[in-house]
Formats: sequence, structure tokens, C-alpha cells
Amino acid sequence: MSLVDKDDQQPRSSSLQNPHSVPARAVHDPYQAMRFRDFRLLVIGSFIVSMGERMVEVALGWDIYNRTNSSLALGAVGLVLIIPVILLSLPAGHFVDRFNRKRIMLISQSAFVITSLGLTLLSITRGSIVLMYACLFVMGIASAFQSPASSALSAQTIPEEAFENSATWNSSAWQLASVIGPGLGGMLIGIFRYSTPVYALNALAAFIFVCLLFFVQARYQTIVPTVKEDEASWKAVFEGVSFLRRNHVLLAAITLDLFAVLLGGATTLLPVFSRDILHVGPTGLGWLRAAPSVGALCVAFVLTHRPPFKHAGPILLLAVAGFGIATIIFGLSHFFWLSLVMLFLLGGLDNVSVVIRSSLLLTRTPNEMRGRVSAVNSLFVGVSNELGGFESGLTAQLFGPLLSVVGGGIGTILVVVCVALYWPEMRRLGTLRETERQSV
Repeated sequence: MSLVDKDDQQPRSSSLQNPHSVPARAVHDPYQAMRFRDFRLLVIGSFIVSMGERMVEVALGWDIYNRTNSSLALGAVGLVLIIPVILLSLPAGHFVDRFNRKRIMLISQSAFVITSLGLTLLSITRGSIVLMYACLFVMGIASAFQSPASSALSAQTIPEEAFENSATWNSSAWQLASVIGPGLGGMLIGIFRYSTPVYALNALAAFIFVCLLFFVQARYQTIVPTVKEDEASWKAVFEGVSFLRRNHVLLAAITLDLFAVLLGGATTLLPVFSRDILHVGPTGLGWLRAAPSVGALCVAFVLTHRPPFKHAGPILLLAVAGFGIATIIFGLSHFFWLSLVMLFLLGGLDNVSVVIRSSLLLTRTPNEMRGRVSAVNSLFVGVSNELGGFESGLTAQLFGPLLSVVGGGIGTILVVVCVALYWPEMRRLGTLRETERQSV
């Protein structure tokens, strides 16, 4: 089945406009979103950049832990990355809804090129850890603008009926990069015994994405042509938060991800587990880093070739609960193969949550609000990932890595129970494209 460029034709008519056409859900097309050239360019660029970022995660973890022997220093990486995201995400979302999203992505990716080159130089000269944190801080600033701009621009390259399929392909690209990146990063460190090539390759990856972005065009939806008088006010900046508060299903899905990853994130401590518990070195660390993404990629392949969800809410709750159980078993494991299996399951279950949440954000958010709503989601995801890493490092320093990971898994299960009880809409959620008029 060839990938035909349909963006060179007129936008696809819906079955309502053409009574003789086949209904969109009658035949499931697993390659629906990938048939659009601009979306493919974004997916390819995101894949390349994500692969570089995953390589850098391994390099940073190995560098900092070997130079400091401190779990807290590992956790501080997440803290440095998340501070600018916390401070700038909401203003960045407002910015994305008012200005050219493609141009914002070009500037953000250019910042990644410069900071990656800075890490390369620091690696060569064995520069200060503080300067490495400074580069990461600038990366956090760029991420605050990049994430909402990328999500909003992606939605402008495809018609609405392809949103759910696009979420699966975006997740697949990210997960494939996360499979290749950590293994390649660990292998390069094992071969060269230092991280300079990894940082240099990340700079090259960001530069390639910059080049690809020049060819992307947003054809299907446009940013709001008129700007209201209050668009420059703080009320407009926080409109994304207000929108989510009125949409209980979206709020519940984001809350699940926030607290599950905040409490159940064990990946920050993988350098500790690989060196001190499992005794597998940098190559084993690369495999441990890759295992969740292998599981997620397998799940993404299944989701791409299956029809849309019919009971999305219960599936999401069960997936996050399973994530917590897999985290607990990983924390208790002293066997490399068992740890790999648990990380595989953990990644697969987490990807179910990612696809459902991403699809809900696309289908239930109007285009003129996507920058601000995506910014809130990016803030939640960033807080859960980076502060979760800091929390894991801190609790591991105080109580040991085993109690840190096992306690986080137990907390994840408790969060699922609370969300299911507090937001019954999530238990009743069927298809992802259902409207939620009663809560808006």
C-alpha cells in the first residue's frame, strides 16, 4: 500500500458532504495520517530529534553519576530541565496560538543545536557540571515553546478524521527513537569511553529537523485570523487551564499521567540499577533504557492496526494500574532478564495512556486553543517526568533505590483508584471522539 501525497489535492470530503462515500469508520486505514506529506516530514524530524535526545539522556546519566556518585545529582538533571518549563509553558502556549507555529519550532530547534554543541565542548574539555546544567536549562526553555508548537502544528497538517491515527504514529516514531537511541548511546559510550560523540550527534539531529521544517506547510486548519482584545491579557494566557477544568475527561487523563509518572518513574534510577544492583555496565544501561520503548513500540504497532477504541476510559485506567504493578516488580527484581521484561511491560502500558491522552487532546480541543491546551499538557508531562526524576533521586538518596521505586508503584495504583472514583466520566468513556457538551 503506497503512501500517496494527498496534501497536493483538495482536502478530503467527509461522508456527510458526499452521501455516496464510504463512512470513515467502515474501513480502518492504519496509514491514514502518514499519507500526508507534511505530517510525514514532522514525524521523520521528530524521530531523528527524539533519537538524539534519548542518546543524550544515557550520556548525561552516565557522565554525571560517574563524576559525582550521587543519585541526587542525577535527579537534579530533571529539576534543571523542568524549571523553565514550569515558568514558561503557559505564556508559550499563548504565544503559539498567536504567532506562526512553524517559526517557533525553527527557533526552538536552533536552540537545541547550539546547546548540544555546548555540551560537546564541555565534554571535550571536561568542563564544569554547573555549565552542563546551564545548557540543560536553555534546553528546558526551548522545550517550553517546542512542545505546544509541535502538537499544534501537527494537527494543522492532517484532517480531523486522522487525529487518532496521527497520535499513534507520533507515539510510534518517538518510541522507535527511544529503542534505538539508548542502545546506540550506550554503545558509543562503551566504545569511546566518553560522551562527546553522543552530544555531537544530537546537535546534528536537531539541525536536520530544522532543515525538514522549512518544507512543512500547514494546509488544513489556520490559526484564528482575528485577535480579541483580551488576547494579550493574563486571562488569555490561562485560558488553557480553564478549558481543561471544564473538560473532566481531559483533566482526568492528564492527572493520571501526571501522578503515575511522578510517582512511578523508575527510569531516572536506571544508572544506579545497572551499576550497583544488576551489575551490567553502560551497555546494560542502554538495554534497560531501550526496554520500555520496545514494549511501547510493539503496543503502538498493535494500536495502529486495530480499530479506534470503544471503551477508552476503562482501558486507560487498567493500563495505568498495570504500569504501577510493573514498576513494583521492577523495583524488587535483582535479575537482569526480569527487569527487562518489567520495563518492556511498563513501556507498553504507558503507551496506551499516551495514545489515548494525545487523541483526546486533538479531538476535543478547538484549533485556536491547541497551543494553550498543549502547553498545559506539556507542563503536566514535564512536571511528571522531570520532577518525578528529582523525586526518585531524592527518595533513593534517603531510603535507597528499592524503596523509592516500589513506593512509587504503590502510589500509582492508589492514584488510579482515586481518579476512577472522583471522575466517573473516565470509567464511562467510550470512543475518543465523543463530545463532552455537558461539562463544557
